[in-house]
Amino acid sequence: MRTAVLGAGAVGVTAAADLAARGASVVVYERGAVAAGSSGRASGLCYDAYADRIDAAVGARALERFRERSDTSGFAFTDCPYVWLARGGDDRRADAIREGVDRMREHGREVSLLDSGALAARFPLLETDDVAVAAVAENAGYVDPAAYTEATADRAREAGAEIRTHTPASLRLDGSPVVSTGHGEESFDAVLVATGAHTGNVLADAGVPVPLKPYRVQALVTRATPLRDDLPMLFDASGGYYLRPYGRGLLVGDGTEPVERDPDDWDRAADDWFVADCADYLATGVGRTFGVDRAWAGLCTATPDGDPLLGECAPGVYVAAGWQGHGFMRAPALGEVAAEQVLGGDGIDHFSPARFDGDEDFDIVEGMDVARDE
Repeated sequence: MRTAVLGAGAVGVTAAADLAARGASVVVYERGAVAAGSSGRASGLCYDAYADRIDAAVGARALERFRERSDTSGFAFTDCPYVWLARGGDDRRADAIREGVDRMREHGREVSLLDSGALAARFPLLETDDVAVAAVAENAGYVDPAAYTEATADRAREAGAEIRTHTPASLRLDGSPVVSTGHGEESFDAVLVATGAHTGNVLADAGVPVPLKPYRVQALVTRATPLRDDLPMLFDASGGYYLRPYGRGLLVGDGTEPVERDPDDWDRAADDWFVADCADYLATGVGRTFGVDRAWAGLCTATPDGDPLLGECAPGVYVAAGWQGHGFMRAPALGEVAAEQVLGGDGIDHFSPARFDGDEDFDIVEGMDVARDE
Protein backbone atom coordinates (compact mmCIF):
# COMPACT_ATOMS: atom_id res chain seq x y z
CA MET A 1 0.00 0.00 0.00
CA ARG A 2 1.46 3.36 -1.03
CA THR A 3 0.84 5.95 1.66
CA ALA A 4 1.83 9.54 2.38
CA VAL A 5 1.96 11.39 5.67
CA LEU A 6 1.86 15.18 5.62
CA GLY A 7 3.62 16.50 8.71
CA ALA A 8 6.64 15.22 10.65
CA GLY A 9 5.41 16.05 14.12
CA ALA A 10 5.05 13.47 16.87
CA VAL A 11 1.78 11.96 15.62
CA GLY A 12 2.84 12.00 11.97
CA VAL A 13 6.17 10.23 12.45
CA THR A 14 4.63 7.72 14.85
CA ALA A 15 2.04 6.82 12.23
CA ALA A 16 4.76 6.65 9.56
CA ALA A 17 6.89 4.32 11.67
CA ASP A 18 3.94 2.04 12.41
CA LEU A 19 2.83 2.02 8.76
CA ALA A 20 6.32 1.18 7.52
CA ALA A 21 6.76 -1.52 10.18
CA ARG A 22 3.61 -3.18 8.83
CA GLY A 23 4.85 -3.23 5.27
CA ALA A 24 3.35 -0.07 3.79
CA SER A 25 5.34 2.11 1.43
CA VAL A 26 5.54 5.48 3.22
CA VAL A 27 6.61 8.96 2.19
CA VAL A 28 6.52 11.76 4.79
CA TYR A 29 6.38 15.37 3.62
CA GLU A 30 7.44 18.09 6.06
CA ARG A 31 7.58 21.80 5.19
CA GLY A 32 10.36 22.40 7.74
CA ALA A 33 12.46 20.06 9.86
CA VAL A 34 11.30 17.12 11.96
CA ALA A 35 9.68 18.44 15.17
CA ALA A 36 9.99 22.03 13.94
CA GLY A 37 6.31 22.78 14.60
CA SER A 38 4.09 22.31 17.63
CA SER A 39 5.71 19.02 18.68
CA GLY A 40 9.06 20.70 19.26
CA ARG A 41 7.36 23.37 21.39
CA ALA A 42 5.22 21.02 23.49
CA SER A 43 5.51 20.74 27.27
CA GLY A 44 6.19 16.99 27.39
CA LEU A 45 3.81 16.26 30.29
CA CYS A 46 2.37 12.75 29.98
CA TYR A 47 -0.39 11.08 32.02
CA ASP A 48 -3.48 8.90 31.77
CA ALA A 49 -5.55 10.84 34.33
CA TYR A 50 -8.62 11.44 32.19
CA ALA A 51 -12.22 11.24 33.36
CA ASP A 52 -13.40 10.05 29.95
CA ARG A 53 -13.04 6.30 29.36
CA ILE A 54 -11.67 6.64 25.82
CA ASP A 55 -9.21 9.37 26.74
CA ALA A 56 -7.99 7.32 29.72
CA ALA A 57 -7.40 4.26 27.52
CA VAL A 58 -5.55 6.33 24.90
CA GLY A 59 -3.41 7.93 27.62
CA ALA A 60 -2.55 4.57 29.15
CA ARG A 61 -1.54 3.12 25.78
CA ALA A 62 0.62 6.15 25.04
CA LEU A 63 2.45 5.79 28.35
CA GLU A 64 2.98 2.10 27.67
CA ARG A 65 4.56 2.83 24.31
CA PHE A 66 6.69 5.68 25.68
CA ARG A 67 8.11 3.31 28.28
CA GLU A 68 8.66 0.50 25.78
CA ARG A 69 11.09 2.63 23.76
CA SER A 70 12.53 4.85 26.47
CA ASP A 71 16.34 4.78 26.71
CA THR A 72 16.63 2.50 23.68
CA SER A 73 15.51 4.85 20.91
CA GLY A 74 17.21 8.16 21.60
CA PHE A 75 14.82 9.60 24.17
CA ALA A 76 13.97 9.01 27.83
CA PHE A 77 10.66 8.79 29.65
CA THR A 78 11.02 9.97 33.27
CA ASP A 79 8.43 8.78 35.76
CA CYS A 80 7.03 11.62 37.83
CA PRO A 81 3.66 11.93 39.66
CA TYR A 82 1.17 14.43 38.29
CA VAL A 83 -0.72 16.68 40.73
CA TRP A 84 -3.67 18.91 39.89
CA LEU A 85 -5.43 21.10 42.42
CA ALA A 86 -7.99 23.79 43.11
CA ARG A 87 -7.49 26.52 45.67
CA GLY A 88 -9.89 27.91 48.26
CA GLY A 89 -12.86 29.81 46.84
CA ASP A 90 -12.77 27.95 43.53
CA ASP A 91 -15.68 25.62 44.31
CA ARG A 92 -16.47 24.88 40.68
CA ARG A 93 -13.06 23.43 39.92
CA ALA A 94 -12.77 21.74 43.32
CA ASP A 95 -16.04 19.90 42.66
CA ALA A 96 -14.89 19.02 39.15
CA ILE A 97 -11.67 17.50 40.50
CA ARG A 98 -13.55 15.35 43.00
CA GLU A 99 -16.04 14.17 40.38
CA GLY A 100 -13.28 13.59 37.85
CA VAL A 101 -11.24 11.43 40.20
CA ASP A 102 -14.26 9.21 40.86
CA ARG A 103 -14.66 8.65 37.14
CA MET A 104 -10.93 8.05 36.64
CA ARG A 105 -11.00 5.33 39.26
CA GLU A 106 -13.93 3.72 37.47
CA HIS A 107 -11.67 3.47 34.42
CA GLY A 108 -8.85 1.86 36.43
CA ARG A 109 -6.64 4.92 36.72
CA GLU A 110 -4.27 5.04 39.71
CA VAL A 111 -5.34 8.38 41.15
CA SER A 112 -6.17 9.62 44.65
CA LEU A 113 -7.57 12.71 46.35
CA LEU A 114 -5.51 14.66 48.89
CA ASP A 115 -6.39 17.46 51.24
CA SER A 116 -3.92 20.28 51.82
CA GLY A 117 -2.27 18.52 54.75
CA ALA A 118 -1.71 15.26 52.89
CA LEU A 119 -0.45 17.16 49.86
CA ALA A 120 2.05 19.08 52.00
CA ALA A 121 3.26 15.88 53.64
CA ARG A 122 3.96 14.20 50.33
CA PHE A 123 5.26 17.23 48.42
CA PRO A 124 6.64 19.65 51.03
CA LEU A 125 8.03 22.07 48.45
CA LEU A 126 4.56 22.94 47.16
CA GLU A 127 2.60 25.87 48.58
CA THR A 128 -0.51 24.18 49.98
CA ASP A 129 -2.03 26.35 52.71
CA ASP A 130 -4.92 27.55 50.53
CA VAL A 131 -5.47 24.29 48.61
CA ALA A 132 -9.10 23.14 48.74
CA VAL A 133 -8.54 19.77 47.10
CA ALA A 134 -5.78 18.06 45.13
CA ALA A 135 -5.45 14.87 43.15
CA VAL A 136 -2.37 12.87 42.25
CA ALA A 137 -1.90 10.46 39.35
CA GLU A 138 0.86 7.90 39.76
CA ASN A 139 1.01 6.73 36.12
CA ALA A 140 2.66 9.85 34.72
CA GLY A 141 5.96 11.31 33.63
CA TYR A 142 7.63 13.55 31.11
CA VAL A 143 9.54 13.33 27.84
CA ASP A 144 11.58 15.71 25.73
CA PRO A 145 9.15 16.20 22.82
CA ALA A 146 11.78 16.98 20.19
CA ALA A 147 13.91 13.99 21.21
CA TYR A 148 10.93 11.63 20.96
CA THR A 149 9.86 12.98 17.58
CA GLU A 150 13.36 12.84 16.10
CA ALA A 151 13.96 9.34 17.49
CA THR A 152 10.65 8.12 16.08
CA ALA A 153 11.48 9.65 12.69
CA ASP A 154 14.70 7.62 12.78
CA ARG A 155 12.66 4.51 13.58
CA ALA A 156 10.40 5.25 10.62
CA ARG A 157 13.43 5.56 8.32
CA GLU A 158 14.86 2.30 9.63
CA ALA A 159 11.56 0.60 8.81
CA GLY A 160 11.76 1.90 5.24
CA ALA A 161 9.87 5.21 5.31
CA GLU A 162 11.20 8.13 3.30
CA ILE A 163 11.08 11.48 5.11
CA ARG A 164 11.36 14.54 2.90
CA THR A 165 12.03 17.57 5.08
CA HIS A 166 11.89 21.19 3.85
CA THR A 167 9.34 20.02 1.28
CA PRO A 168 6.05 21.94 1.46
CA ALA A 169 3.23 19.83 0.06
CA SER A 170 -0.39 20.34 -0.89
CA LEU A 171 -3.18 17.84 -1.41
CA ARG A 172 -5.81 17.43 -4.09
CA LEU A 173 -8.29 14.71 -4.92
CA ASP A 174 -8.31 13.15 -8.37
CA GLY A 175 -9.89 9.74 -7.86
CA SER A 176 -7.06 8.89 -5.50
CA PRO A 177 -5.25 11.43 -3.31
CA VAL A 178 -2.51 13.39 -5.06
CA VAL A 179 0.32 15.17 -3.23
CA SER A 180 1.87 18.15 -4.99
CA THR A 181 5.29 19.67 -4.22
CA GLY A 182 7.71 21.90 -6.05
CA HIS A 183 9.14 18.73 -7.57
CA GLY A 184 5.90 17.46 -9.10
CA GLU A 185 2.91 15.32 -8.18
CA GLU A 186 2.54 11.80 -6.77
CA SER A 187 -0.56 9.67 -6.34
CA PHE A 188 -1.12 7.56 -3.25
CA ASP A 189 -3.58 4.97 -2.03
CA ALA A 190 -4.00 6.93 1.19
CA VAL A 191 -2.79 10.22 2.68
CA LEU A 192 -2.72 11.10 6.38
CA VAL A 193 -2.83 14.85 7.07
CA ALA A 194 -1.13 15.54 10.41
CA THR A 195 0.15 19.07 9.84
CA GLY A 196 -0.86 20.56 13.18
CA ALA A 197 -2.12 24.13 12.95
CA HIS A 198 -1.93 23.96 9.13
CA THR A 199 -4.25 20.94 8.90
CA GLY A 200 -7.42 22.93 8.33
CA ASN A 201 -5.88 24.91 5.47
CA VAL A 202 -4.30 21.84 3.85
CA LEU A 203 -7.63 20.03 3.81
CA ALA A 204 -9.63 23.09 2.79
CA ASP A 205 -7.41 23.54 -0.27
CA ALA A 206 -8.34 19.96 -1.22
CA GLY A 207 -12.04 20.73 -0.80
CA VAL A 208 -12.36 18.91 2.52
CA PRO A 209 -13.56 21.27 5.30
CA VAL A 210 -12.87 20.40 8.94
CA PRO A 211 -13.65 22.47 12.07
CA LEU A 212 -10.22 23.33 13.45
CA LYS A 213 -8.96 26.57 14.99
CA PRO A 214 -5.29 27.19 15.86
CA TYR A 215 -4.66 29.11 19.06
CA ARG A 216 -1.54 30.35 20.79
CA VAL A 217 -0.03 29.01 24.05
CA GLN A 218 3.16 29.98 25.88
CA ALA A 219 5.81 28.44 28.11
CA LEU A 220 9.14 29.27 29.66
CA VAL A 221 12.03 27.46 31.33
CA THR A 222 13.68 28.80 34.47
CA ARG A 223 17.34 28.84 35.28
CA ALA A 224 18.74 25.88 37.20
CA THR A 225 17.25 25.09 40.59
CA PRO A 226 17.73 22.10 42.90
CA LEU A 227 13.97 22.18 43.59
CA ARG A 228 13.32 20.41 40.30
CA ASP A 229 14.49 17.08 41.80
CA ASP A 230 11.76 17.02 44.47
CA LEU A 231 8.74 18.44 42.69
CA PRO A 232 5.89 16.64 40.96
CA MET A 233 4.39 17.79 37.70
CA LEU A 234 1.72 20.28 38.74
CA PHE A 235 -1.39 21.80 37.20
CA ASP A 236 -2.95 24.57 39.26
CA ALA A 237 -6.50 24.60 37.87
CA SER A 238 -7.40 27.77 39.76
CA GLY A 239 -4.37 29.67 38.50
CA GLY A 240 -4.49 28.17 35.02
CA TYR A 241 -0.81 27.20 34.85
CA TYR A 242 1.32 24.07 34.94
CA LEU A 243 4.92 23.31 35.80
CA ARG A 244 7.26 20.37 35.59
CA PRO A 245 10.97 19.59 35.98
CA TYR A 246 12.78 20.46 32.76
CA GLY A 247 16.50 20.02 32.28
CA ARG A 248 18.10 21.63 35.32
CA GLY A 249 15.20 24.05 35.82
CA LEU A 250 11.41 24.15 35.68
CA LEU A 251 9.09 24.50 32.72
CA VAL A 252 6.11 26.79 33.36
CA GLY A 253 3.04 27.36 31.09
CA ASP A 254 0.47 27.88 29.74
CA GLY A 255 -0.45 31.41 28.68
CA THR A 256 -3.39 30.25 26.57
CA GLU A 257 -4.99 32.84 24.30
CA PRO A 258 -8.43 31.64 23.14
CA VAL A 259 -8.18 33.54 19.85
CA GLU A 260 -7.94 31.93 16.41
CA ARG A 261 -4.52 32.50 14.84
CA ASP A 262 -3.20 32.38 11.31
CA PRO A 263 -0.77 29.42 11.30
CA ASP A 264 1.54 31.36 8.97
CA ASP A 265 1.45 34.65 10.87
CA TRP A 266 1.82 34.50 14.65
CA ASP A 267 4.34 35.56 17.29
CA ARG A 268 6.65 32.70 18.32
CA ALA A 269 8.20 34.69 21.17
CA ALA A 270 6.57 34.74 24.61
CA ASP A 271 4.82 37.93 25.68
CA ASP A 272 6.18 40.13 28.47
CA TRP A 273 2.90 39.79 30.39
CA PHE A 274 3.21 36.01 30.34
CA VAL A 275 6.78 36.05 31.66
CA ALA A 276 5.65 38.38 34.45
CA ASP A 277 2.68 36.14 35.25
CA CYS A 278 5.00 33.12 35.50
CA ALA A 279 6.80 34.80 38.39
CA ASP A 280 3.46 34.95 40.20
CA TYR A 281 2.72 31.33 39.25
CA LEU A 282 6.00 30.16 40.75
CA ALA A 283 5.48 32.22 43.91
CA THR A 284 1.99 30.71 44.29
CA GLY A 285 3.07 27.18 43.45
CA VAL A 286 6.46 26.78 45.15
CA GLY A 287 6.86 29.93 47.21
CA ARG A 288 9.74 31.43 45.25
CA THR A 289 10.75 32.68 41.81
CA PHE A 290 13.70 31.99 39.53
CA GLY A 291 15.35 33.71 36.63
CA VAL A 292 14.20 32.93 33.10
CA ASP A 293 16.41 30.87 30.83
CA ARG A 294 14.18 31.04 27.74
CA ALA A 295 10.54 31.52 26.80
CA TRP A 296 8.50 30.78 23.68
CA ALA A 297 5.04 30.37 22.17
CA GLY A 298 3.44 27.54 20.21
CA LEU A 299 0.17 26.71 18.49
CA CYS A 300 -2.49 24.22 19.57
CA THR A 301 -5.65 23.32 17.65
CA ALA A 302 -9.21 23.31 18.98
CA THR A 303 -12.38 21.54 17.80
CA PRO A 304 -16.03 22.31 18.62
CA ASP A 305 -16.33 19.59 21.28
CA GLY A 306 -12.73 19.46 22.53
CA ASP A 307 -12.13 15.99 21.09
CA PRO A 308 -9.71 15.38 18.23
CA LEU A 309 -10.37 14.62 14.59
CA LEU A 310 -8.91 11.19 13.87
CA GLY A 311 -10.08 9.19 10.89
CA GLU A 312 -11.10 9.25 7.25
CA CYS A 313 -12.51 12.60 6.11
CA ALA A 314 -12.64 11.91 2.34
CA PRO A 315 -11.99 8.79 0.25
CA GLY A 316 -8.39 7.83 0.97
CA VAL A 317 -7.75 10.97 3.04
CA TYR A 318 -7.28 10.76 6.79
CA VAL A 319 -6.90 13.52 9.36
CA ALA A 320 -5.10 13.53 12.71
CA ALA A 321 -5.43 16.90 14.46
CA GLY A 322 -7.34 18.94 17.03
CA TRP A 323 -5.54 17.80 20.17
CA GLN A 324 -6.41 20.81 22.41
CA GLY A 325 -2.85 20.73 23.76
CA HIS A 326 -2.94 17.00 24.52
CA GLY A 327 -1.43 15.76 21.28
CA PHE A 328 2.18 15.04 22.18
CA MET A 329 1.38 13.20 25.40
CA ARG A 330 -0.88 10.82 23.45
CA ALA A 331 1.15 10.68 20.23
CA PRO A 332 2.38 7.08 20.55
CA ALA A 333 -1.22 5.86 20.80
CA LEU A 334 -2.79 8.33 18.38
CA GLY A 335 -0.22 7.59 15.70
CA GLU A 336 -0.78 3.89 16.20
CA VAL A 337 -4.54 4.28 15.72
CA ALA A 338 -4.04 6.47 12.65
CA ALA A 339 -1.81 3.84 11.04
CA GLU A 340 -4.34 1.13 11.83
CA GLN A 341 -7.11 3.12 10.16
CA VAL A 342 -5.07 3.85 7.05
CA LEU A 343 -4.46 0.10 6.70
CA GLY A 344 -8.19 -0.60 6.91
CA GLY A 345 -8.52 -1.33 10.62
CA ASP A 346 -10.67 0.16 13.32
CA GLY A 347 -10.32 3.67 14.63
CA ILE A 348 -11.98 5.47 17.52
CA ASP A 349 -15.58 6.24 16.60
CA HIS A 350 -15.78 9.01 19.19
CA PHE A 351 -12.99 10.89 17.35
CA SER A 352 -14.38 10.41 13.84
CA PRO A 353 -14.34 13.61 11.75
CA ALA A 354 -17.67 12.49 10.28
CA ARG A 355 -19.40 13.83 13.40
CA PHE A 356 -19.00 17.35 11.98
CA ASP A 357 -20.00 19.05 8.73
CA GLY A 358 -16.76 21.02 8.74
CA ASP A 359 -18.22 24.54 8.79
CA GLU A 360 -19.14 24.71 12.48
CA ASP A 361 -18.62 27.98 14.33
CA PHE A 362 -17.36 27.59 17.89
CA ASP A 363 -15.43 29.23 20.68
CA ILE A 364 -11.94 28.09 21.65
CA VAL A 365 -11.85 26.60 25.15
CA GLU A 366 -8.64 25.86 27.04
CA GLY A 367 -7.89 22.16 26.83
CA MET A 368 -6.56 21.72 30.37
CA ASP A 369 -9.47 23.35 32.22
CA VAL A 370 -10.91 20.71 34.58
CA ALA A 371 -14.33 22.41 34.61
CA ARG A 372 -15.02 23.22 31.00
CA ASP A 373 -18.42 24.77 30.35
CA GLU A 374 -20.71 22.52 28.35
